Amino acid sequence: MGKDEAARIRLLSLRLWPDRRGRSTTVAVIELHDLTKRFGDLLAVDDLSFEVNSGQVVGFLGPNGAGKTTTLRMLLGLATPTEGSATINGRPYQELDQPLHVVGAVLDASDAHPGRSARNHLRIQAMLGEVNQSRIDEVLDLVDLTSAADRRVGEFSLGMRQRLGLATALLTEPEILILDEPANGLDPEGVHWLRRLLRDLAAEGRTVLVSSHVLAEVAHTVDSVVILDRGRLVTHSTL
Repeated sequence: MGKDEAARIRLLSLRLWPDRRGRSTTVAVIELHDLTKRFGDLLAVDDLSFEVNSGQVVGFLGPNGAGKTTTLRMLLGLATPTEGSATINGRPYQELDQPLHVVGAVLDASDAHPGRSARNHLRIQAMLGEVNQSRIDEVLDLVDLTSAADRRVGEFSLGMRQRLGLATALLTEPEILILDEPANGLDPEGVHWLRRLLRDLAAEGRTVLVSSHVLAEVAHTVDSVVILDRGRLVTHSTL
């Protein structure tokens, strides 16, 4: 990525997200306490506790099957914990006021209807989030999909669908981003672009929890890591 492209991303992020650098980075905005999830005899998440502070990029790491996606689903109210709690700004996701404006999430890059164009997908999401339609062009530009905006999502590569997922999550200017394997399908240039974008979001006071099964994928991006294995916390620390 050249200097001009990096400057463009920085300029767009400043326009899309007001400067919040005065906000404390010591406030825990995501809290998990003794979180447990069982599926019959399978213990998918086992007594998991950790916090994520505002203004940070935190890597949520572990091998495939470690319980990362199940944890994120409980955090977003898509699965019910067997025990324990998961809160955002001190409340369960379902109890947040205007949750789409608090949290932007991408758990599945393939959730957009394949018959719709990227622009029409974002139009629907903008209506759901009560967002001005003018933001659609802004986020399309931010994720470098302007030239593909009127193509059907079914024609997109996995990397392009990842970018569309990010555009969807960013439409509502959320305080917090929760991303499940967002680099999956991106080429090396796309991975570099993603790293810069996430760092710029954190610089503006946003909080990012990003899962991956590859440490090297997030090592140059995150402030700290939470590592799981077989549903249990291995460590929560800086790199």
